[in-house]
Amino acid sequence: MKPDAVRPRLLSPSLIVFLCAMILANIAWRMHGSLTGLFVQSLGADVEQVGLYFTVTAIVPLVFQIIGGFVSDSIGRIRAVAVGSIAGVIGYILTILAPSWRWLILAGSVSSLSSCFVGPSFQAFIAEQSSEENRARTFATVNSMYMIVGVVGPPIGGFVSQRYGFRAMYMVAGVLYAAATVIRLRMAVAAKQSARVAADNGAPAPDAAASGRSSLTLKGLWASLAAMATLIAAGGIMTWLFISDGLSDIASSLAYGLEPVYQANLFGMTPTQITSLSSIYSVVVMALLPAGGWFSDRFGERVGIVVGHMVWLVAHVGFLFAAGYPMFMLVWALYGIGDALVRPSSDSLISKVVPANLRGTAFGLVSTSIGLFSLPAPYLGGLLWDRISPLAPFVMRVVVGVLVIPLLWVKLAPAKARVKPGAEPGAAAGTR
Repeated sequence: MKPDAVRPRLLSPSLIVFLCAMILANIAWRMHGSLTGLFVQSLGADVEQVGLYFTVTAIVPLVFQIIGGFVSDSIGRIRAVAVGSIAGVIGYILTILAPSWRWLILAGSVSSLSSCFVGPSFQAFIAEQSSEENRARTFATVNSMYMIVGVVGPPIGGFVSQRYGFRAMYMVAGVLYAAATVIRLRMAVAAKQSARVAADNGAPAPDAAASGRSSLTLKGLWASLAAMATLIAAGGIMTWLFISDGLSDIASSLAYGLEPVYQANLFGMTPTQITSLSSIYSVVVMALLPAGGWFSDRFGERVGIVVGHMVWLVAHVGFLFAAGYPMFMLVWALYGIGDALVRPSSDSLISKVVPANLRGTAFGLVSTSIGLFSLPAPYLGGLLWDRISPLAPFVMRVVVGVLVIPLLWVKLAPAKARVKPGAEPGAAAGTR
């Protein structure tokens, strides 16, 4: 076979190293992600105050998520991830030392800075390391490998917290995250050196966000935001993803932080059982993401997104009737199936309709807008629990799901989106 007939690798060496660091860091986060509400409660907070904690700690991402994406577009994906990792290490230190749940608000706010820089950079980096025809499959493959964090992290967190306490769990997680940060910093140094060599040779930097980076100035930020605002206000794909994701996240945020409290307080589930649900979810997502990516590339992103939301709706209804651990296992498996369909479809769609030099800003803006919609939701979820019923926050997820599914089917139709499966719609969209 001739060299030029060899198919390109789905995952580049740079993407593999980047992914390994992501996996190590997020095993740490998954150790405690589903137990945070119980940790806050263990430090003296009631259910309403648990909701308040999640609401207040969501403010920082609102302020910095767009900035993190813009910084990623300006200085490069790997260097932006390194910046966020330093904030994550500081957050772990503050969490371990926190004397009360109120101090945890500060710790959680600092920790959330890491996702502001890492999240948009991760998604944009995947897009730039993939070919157009394999975009969804690359997203699916990377995310499938990444889901090992949800298989390994929660059981470790559940075991350590149940046997040695929550602080010990955060100490173990902090050590893992610090190790990942060292790897990321070394990658950032290597990327800077490669950029210098490339500049000397008149070639583009290996970690370039696009053919032309944004200027790391206030003017450059406003220019990027203006371009994204135009896409969102145009009434096309970005508009309706913006709206539908916002509605879905409001409903999810009403309930997410209260799920472990609900399971522990009403059904007596242990931390090990609660975290094992995350592992079940992650195993399902990891197994099915490649199929989800293929499904999206084969039938189109709209079908993948809508079918995934339908599966989520079934899971939300199942949650209302779950009366013990076995039923919750089934519900979490359904969540995994839905995620395996929605995630590659949504990521692929955004990466196609947004220009390459705005991808970091785009992922940051989408996350910020969603967070803005759902900012008061965790606190409102606590109020619904106290004033109406413990089931009330979870009922709202069903209501929103019923509304969002037909909205997505109609508004993401090819005639509206002007996107053919596997095609680059940049010109039609006015420009990922």
